Amino acid sequence: MTRPRTLFGFLRAAPPASRRARSLAALIGMPVLVLLIVTGWSVAGALAAPSTDSTAARLAEWGRDHGFDGLITWLEKEQYTPPPTGGQPLGGVASPSGEVHPGPGRLADRAGLPVPATMAPLAHGPALPGEGVWHVVATVHGHPAVQVASLRPDADHTSFLAGLMWLDPTYVRGQLQPGFTDPGGTWQASDQITPSLATRVLAAFNAGFRLSASRGGYYSEGRTVTPLRDGAASLVLDKNGTARVGAWNTDVRMSTQVASVRQNLVLLVNHGVVNPTCSSGGTAEWGSTIGQAAFIHRSAFGVTADGAEVYVGGPALSVCSLGHLLAAAGVVNGMELDINPAWVSGAYFHHNAHGSPSGFPLFPGEQVSPEHYFSPSSRDWYGWYARP
Repeated sequence: MTRPRTLFGFLRAAPPASRRARSLAALIGMPVLVLLIVTGWSVAGALAAPSTDSTAARLAEWGRDHGFDGLITWLEKEQYTPPPTGGQPLGGVASPSGEVHPGPGRLADRAGLPVPATMAPLAHGPALPGEGVWHVVATVHGHPAVQVASLRPDADHTSFLAGLMWLDPTYVRGQLQPGFTDPGGTWQASDQITPSLATRVLAAFNAGFRLSASRGGYYSEGRTVTPLRDGAASLVLDKNGTARVGAWNTDVRMSTQVASVRQNLVLLVNHGVVNPTCSSGGTAEWGSTIGQAAFIHRSAFGVTADGAEVYVGGPALSVCSLGHLLAAAGVVNGMELDINPAWVSGAYFHHNAHGSPSGFPLFPGEQVSPEHYFSPSSRDWYGWYARP
């Protein structure tokens, strides 16, 4: 009868040198096996988190959380394909599917801000029919509260449309909503649109880079998660829900009226002028992902001279073309928010008598559904709600 060759029996039968080699392999293999099990468990947990983020986005987030930031950035650069140039938008510049039609008297209501002017095209030649024209998509007590428009982003990427969202602080108020991972922790504000918020929500959009990459701080509900940095581009919400944007401790600063501060990189538009480093700055200005000259999904936020709040999002955007879109909308001070298709997500909403509000994406080809905001979000974001 042949005796079974157990691991220990095999080691006893092997020559001394061979036994030492196999013992060493066993010692090395055990930690590797444990590491693989722990890593797999960690990745599985990230993929199972209660969120609508794509699998690719979850894996990228897990990698950045576990010291693979350089690898993720390299992979993003390797996968980057420049968008095509020339042509026209498929179907032209259509009116938004969520357009509403307040009466003429409401449009000219002196209680709100002046109706925004049609924007001149950024592409060469005349504007396409409907290009740069603002459309009302949400009202409060019949008054225009949220308007949207579309523009081709530059003279080359003429088959793409960026979306611009104009918010009137007379009728809407902003709220910084935390993500369950970034910044994490326990907050009074929710990481999703709850049933009570759903009765008032008019718009929502992504915040900035991950805090670890934003080169800035995060303050909300009287707590500082990451220290605020002097000079950093800062989106400040006052306790009345009104937004301001500026360089920290130069244009905007802490006071008893500040509800939240979200910093991200440096100002993209400063006193109406697009930052001249938009095409030449490095990671200190515009982050390490892909690079400022890459034409990818990007987003930004700014405030006009009369106080209107403007969000911009779209595909095939460089840092410079993003800045020129803000300037086209009359933004005086503006900042880049997040980038890449998995995170650029502007949406506006219509209330329904029963069930969740109907959501509408801001621009064609937006990859994040408006329904994303009705589930827990891993990243922080902004909700804009009707004032009483």
